[in-house]
Amino acid sequence: MQIAEPLLIAIEELSKLPGIGKKTAQRLALHILKSNNESVDNLIKSIQDLKTRLGFCKRCFNLSEEELCNICKNPKRDKTVICVVEEASDVIAIEKTNEYFGLYHILGGVLSPLSGVGADSLKIKELIKRFEIEDINEVILALNPDTEGETTALYLAKLIKPLGIKVTRIARGLPIGGDLEFADEATIGRAVLGRIVL
Repeated sequence: MQIAEPLLIAIEELSKLPGIGKKTAQRLALHILKSNNESVDNLIKSIQDLKTRLGFCKRCFNLSEEELCNICKNPKRDKTVICVVEEASDVIAIEKTNEYFGLYHILGGVLSPLSGVGADSLKIKELIKRFEIEDINEVILALNPDTEGETTALYLAKLIKPLGIKVTRIARGLPIGGDLEFADEATIGRAVLGRIVL
């Protein structure tokens, strides 16, 4: 069966998105084709805005439209606690719980020697530098409970503990091998409240 080239290209591009297979990509492409021009224009603009208007907070590396993200700028946040996460999607997941009111630091991944990701590839130096500038009492390690997350948590704990800063880990409540961004709000909320000292 011959498929029109614009549709084929749209299916190919959509199927490159995480979690989108060829069949889902085809359904999405056909849905876009059937949508009115205003809806399609809004979708295109929102995708372009992601690339042109969003950057990274210079302090915590969260997504931001300005130099500092809304969390770092918020005077009501507890400035003595930093929650360390892998990616910005983890910040979104924790924020949805309404259980955590401190600051964040996004590493940009986890240690993974097999994939060539070492400490220099992550925002670890920037985290340590924050301890010199900011008055931090506690660091919460909210990394995914998989091998790489556990390795990264142990590495960070060994770096931070000698500085006299309390290091905690979110409580178990997330499945081993699971991703933080896919857990429900109640599970993440309980995990943050029930964190343990390393």
